[in-house]
Amino acid sequence: MPHTPPDPAAATPALRATGLTKRFPVSRFGRKRFIDAVVDVDLDLWPGRVVALVGESGSGKSTVARLLAQLIPHTAGTIELHGETVGKLSSRKFRDYCRHVQMIFQDPFASLNAIHTVRYTLGRAVALHQGLRGKAGEAAILALLDRVALRPAERFIDKFPHELSGGQRQRVAIARALAAGPEVLLADEPISMLDVSIRLGVLNLLAELRDEGIAILYITHDIASARYFADDIVVMYHGKVVERGDSESVTQHPTHEYTQLLIRSAPDPGRDGAVDTQERKETTDGDPNALPPTVDEDNHTAALTASPLESTSASQTEARP
Repeated sequence: MPHTPPDPAAATPALRATGLTKRFPVSRFGRKRFIDAVVDVDLDLWPGRVVALVGESGSGKSTVARLLAQLIPHTAGTIELHGETVGKLSSRKFRDYCRHVQMIFQDPFASLNAIHTVRYTLGRAVALHQGLRGKAGEAAILALLDRVALRPAERFIDKFPHELSGGQRQRVAIARALAAGPEVLLADEPISMLDVSIRLGVLNLLAELRDEGIAILYITHDIASARYFADDIVVMYHGKVVERGDSESVTQHPTHEYTQLLIRSAPDPGRDGAVDTQERKETTDGDPNALPPTVDEDNHTAALTASPLESTSASQTEARP
């Protein structure tokens, strides 16, 4: 679903991150170390466009989203909202920031309070961000449910989270985010915990929001869905950006070894099985029953020996006493 790129001279990004870095302290055996979870990441989120942040678990994707949402402080770098640098936020300024930037979490059941109905969950968001209560508030809730295709809205407004399907819960979570009237949505793997049959519906809903002019950061480990949904793809590996570009260029002509590995690992019904069989024979020294080498979690650079990136352990620096 690619769109025409915006003219950088005509506008500024809705949200921009420059040199974004996050270090987490870790104490082991009385010695303090730091883990670089995110290192020097640059991102531009434009109105009406989707940027996919792709990488394996532990690559730093969700940390980037939490940094942009101001849920955790960044160690270095800058975040700009409409060209203005966002510094340390007070409670009042954080609430104002949330009216511009909202986050959609991976697990819709965990992100919704199990003891409250949809009416209460969305009613609080409407009252907080729109100042609407009573009949006006209920009308706004029904409009939000209709906007995320939960129709008829009256059927869902008094349901508890456990009475909804996974896709319906995620739509309620999206409706709660939309109650603030955001210009940026940070979607942290919004379909990874949903049934395959309903993932496309949620992506199409996000595409409609994109068409309304909302800037979307789509975080995923599935590069195939990123190609389908995103305008641009940014690939992360060990907290660093290793490749970026428009979705077609990155997926059809990847230049980095890790991006190539992600693409090869994605299911592809059109892939020639004969090629896979030949590759298996070549990598298993003639044994057709053996499996090709995989990425080892304990030594995950084994399959990427030619990569210029170093292991995460190389980015851990020990604090001097």
